[in-house]
Amino acid sequence: MERLQKVIAQAGVASRRKAEELITEGKVKVNGQVVTELGTKVSMTDKIEVEGIPLVEEEKKYFLFYKPRGVISAVKDDKNRKVVTDFFKHVSQRVYPVGRLDYDTTGLLLLSNDGEFTQLLTHPSHEINKTYVAKVKGVPLREALKKLERGIVLEDGKTAPAKAKLQSADRSKNTAIVEITIHEGKNRQVRRMLEAIGHPVLKLKREKFAFLELRGLNAGEYRELTPHEVKRLKVLAQTGQ
Repeated sequence: MERLQKVIAQAGVASRRKAEELITEGKVKVNGQVVTELGTKVSMTDKIEVEGIPLVEEEKKYFLFYKPRGVISAVKDDKNRKVVTDFFKHVSQRVYPVGRLDYDTTGLLLLSNDGEFTQLLTHPSHEINKTYVAKVKGVPLREALKKLERGIVLEDGKTAPAKAKLQSADRSKNTAIVEITIHEGKNRQVRRMLEAIGHPVLKLKREKFAFLELRGLNAGEYRELTPHEVKRLKVLAQTGQ
């Protein structure tokens, strides 16, 4: 027997948190009866429907996507802007972004239909490094970068220590390229951190997620993760190694 929200997440319908919302909103039936109580346990023989659609466990899929600028990290947008799943119309499974990248941020984003995998990689307690490269206004001094490394106080709390280094500087244009590695996921965190030290972001790209890189991909392209990569990500999230 498994908890209903876990079964829904494992079927790739939604993350476990979203599955819990669907249950409490009365959108889930078990054997023809609406179930709204979280923690309800079901077996393999139970007939489960989510929003009127019978639950069928999909084959698990895991993708590495190079998100272009001007794309929403969501499955739909009420303003009819392009979303990441628009690039996956030929994938039969319903995949969802694992975490998010801002509308104006490019780079590495994972998508999957495995709700448990998504929950594992996005949980705040699992410190998975994400490396960004930012083009910023001005040329940061070493002391400013050390502030990022110690943690910056933002309106929603102090950031965890980061890794930061100056990659290059163009003093004639008064811009610089800064590499920064964090393991948190606060809203627009990298942009806010760099703005807090007086160097607003002009362009931002996520180049690495854990050990994964964008090598071989152009913006708008994706590839499927190998079984070994999926296993490594799960182990990393669970053990930190």
